[in-house]
Amino acid sequence: MFQKYSNIILGCALVTAIYVSSAWLHYSIDLTAEKRYSLSDATKKLLDKKLDSAISIEVFLTGNLPADYKKLNIATAEILETFSSYARSPIQVVFTEPGINIVNEEAKVKYFDSLAALGVVFERADMSEGIEKSATQLIAPAALVRYGNRKPVAVDLRSSKKVFASYNVIEAVEPKEDKEATRNAAEALLEYKFAAAIDKVTKINYPTVAYLVGNGEPTNLTVSDLAETLRTDYNLGIFDLKSGYPSAASIDVLLVVKPTTPLTDEDQLKIDQYVLNGGKVIWFVDKLHAELDSLMRTQAGYTAYDRGLNIDPLLFKYGVRINGDLVQDLNCAKLPIVVGKNPDGSPTMQRIPWPYYPFLTTPSDNPITKNMDRVLPIFPSSIDTVKAPGIKKTILLATDTSSRSIASPAMVSLNSVQSEADLYTFTKSHIPVAVLLEGKFSSLFANSIGSTVIDSVRRFTGLPFLKTGIKASKQIVVSDADIVTNAVTKTTGPLPMGELPFEAFQFANKTFLLNAIDYLVNENGLFESRNKVVVLRLLDKQKVADQKTVWQLVTIAGPILLLLIVGSLVAFWRKKKYL
Repeated sequence: MFQKYSNIILGCALVTAIYVSSAWLHYSIDLTAEKRYSLSDATKKLLDKKLDSAISIEVFLTGNLPADYKKLNIATAEILETFSSYARSPIQVVFTEPGINIVNEEAKVKYFDSLAALGVVFERADMSEGIEKSATQLIAPAALVRYGNRKPVAVDLRSSKKVFASYNVIEAVEPKEDKEATRNAAEALLEYKFAAAIDKVTKINYPTVAYLVGNGEPTNLTVSDLAETLRTDYNLGIFDLKSGYPSAASIDVLLVVKPTTPLTDEDQLKIDQYVLNGGKVIWFVDKLHAELDSLMRTQAGYTAYDRGLNIDPLLFKYGVRINGDLVQDLNCAKLPIVVGKNPDGSPTMQRIPWPYYPFLTTPSDNPITKNMDRVLPIFPSSIDTVKAPGIKKTILLATDTSSRSIASPAMVSLNSVQSEADLYTFTKSHIPVAVLLEGKFSSLFANSIGSTVIDSVRRFTGLPFLKTGIKASKQIVVSDADIVTNAVTKTTGPLPMGELPFEAFQFANKTFLLNAIDYLVNENGLFESRNKVVVLRLLDKQKVADQKTVWQLVTIAGPILLLLIVGSLVAFWRKKKYL
């Protein structure tokens, strides 16, 4: 009896064993060319960390969504499921439509305000597609990552890079966003965003960023957004260069923003020894004095002149030179100017393309700027890389393909392109504005200071004077300080960095700053996942429109016709065989 049913019993036992083991063992094969369903080694290492309690992730992108956001919702669910399968500690994921169960309007407003205070983003989505009446819906393309009693970290699920169809800036045609490509870029960044949020919410020690003062750096409302941005994720402090030597052991990143007075030799020596001891520096430098406030106040041209900051020898030794020029590009933002008055006396504004606002993008695949939107500078200068043994140089930001540089003394005016002939002078491409330097740096003062200064370095720092770096370090040099400063208006006060007055669009200046600092201080390799690219494989829309009827017949009538043919053949075969 047992032998008769042994095969059936063994088969059932095998199926049961496979089913039970599948609940504990997770294995998948990623057959996509770009490995879109695979996690980076750094992310796997992060998830393998043993934690005291579970990580809770609340995703607000759910409910009745437009097609493009529905696709992002599915991609988010898939990446979080993959995270859960690799995580040693539990990851609890819940999808919540914000405010869906709150009836009282006042309570709903308070709820949305509390989410916004945590960093949750909201936007109005067009729901008219497929609906008779046009309508919009408030959605939250965001998530909150929680761990224990710590402050939750918000994740913006949207892409930090908007993809636009080509447009003609000279004819003042506004660019049109390619939503499919933009959402696709968002999918590529999901792994990095959630991994970075988990790392941030579970870490114990926060890196220290010091804002350097002592040489006329701004400490007013123009750097308020910078301070608020960094205070959230880092130990932010102010270091007066005149008071002592910065220590690489206690300061992870030194932030030099818009010095306006010359750096003395002693100032340069302090920064030099900080770098050679392993310290990291980000330079945001305006070499020329060119200010938008002066231009708007006078409504006339003026000459931009060299500030004489005395940092050229130091930066040259490290491998770069900031040139005394101003960079322009025809692919640029628009400057709102007053052109008259309305009947009610209010000013009439007109937005004109202004080449001093060139759009900056990345010509490389460096993780700092990969999958990042455009960055907006104001009066940037060009940067040249120079020979520096052992230093690797990477261009992070550069202009577009229709650029030119105006040498100092440069005349700045509202009408910077005066004739059609001027358009033909924009012949340069990809002029560098930001450069990453990596390696063991050499001291500018290696052969130029005496024993007295060397002894003073040891006395003040407790460390010997270094001629060459004891370990590899990193620096980022940016030839425009206004990338990280913010405008201040009389009505709204400080604006976010990367946002122009009278505009509702924010450029990726803040993203660039945070990515740059993260790259310098984090050794966990999470930036590797920023290089992920999800290939957008779309149908040819023109062919779809032209051949719509043909393919409708193929997909609808084709199966029915095939069924009739097969049925007829079977009936004919049975009739011939049995009759």
